[in-house]
Amino acid sequence: MLQKAFKDDCITRSQSGKWHKAFKEGREEVADEPRSGRPTTARTDENVDRVLEALRTDRRLSIQQIADTLHMSTFVVHGIVTEDLQMRKVCAKLLPKVLTQDQKELRVLRCQEFLDLIQNEPNSLNSVVTGDESWMFEYDPELKRQSGAWHTKSSPRPKKARMSKSRIKTIIIAFFDIQGIVHCEFVSQGQTVNSTFYLEVLRRLKRRIAHVRADIKDTVKLHHDNATSHTAFNITNFLARSNTSVIPHPPYSPDLAP
Repeated sequence: MLQKAFKDDCITRSQSGKWHKAFKEGREEVADEPRSGRPTTARTDENVDRVLEALRTDRRLSIQQIADTLHMSTFVVHGIVTEDLQMRKVCAKLLPKVLTQDQKELRVLRCQEFLDLIQNEPNSLNSVVTGDESWMFEYDPELKRQSGAWHTKSSPRPKKARMSKSRIKTIIIAFFDIQGIVHCEFVSQGQTVNSTFYLEVLRRLKRRIAHVRADIKDTVKLHHDNATSHTAFNITNFLARSNTSVIPHPPYSPDLAP
């Protein structure tokens, strides 16, 4: 603290001495006066327009690429881009899917229908059964954060060999409601989840619901995505004949699954 205070005091005394000398010479301002030398002329309006035109041609150009193309220094180009043009480089935000206008309108419509269903039937979620397929690996490699453990300063740092995802994988089909898993089954190796196979899965699901969820077997509402095997004619025909209501799912909207 004493050293810092002494240093600040020396700087203040030095500045005061310079200002006192300037005032004795008749100067009334402490700003630097123009000095002789070659002024910087690279950041002119013409060069600003050249850099702007280059960025309009390709907004992914780097500072180095612009400088090489326009035969300018990277320091000048960086100053023009960040200070004169007030621009910054922004990366694109990754989305599951860029929806079209029709898909956006359909998403709003489906959400409104679902809200109306909940308002008219407050307990409607109790009878919703949601299902989907997913790949299951024999094992997933543990993340670095997951291996964290508390140690003392004297403890050696643990080591772990790098692992890759298991090559052994299979498809699991799971259906669940508000109380938990209703039905799940693994798909045998080599089997494709097509409409014929999915129809047999739905039949087993109906029998399972009658066994473990007898209270909703007559009012069950099925929710699944818009995969081809889920929207085939034989699937919709079976659900209609079995008086099973289907909650429509907006396209590319996994966040809206009830």
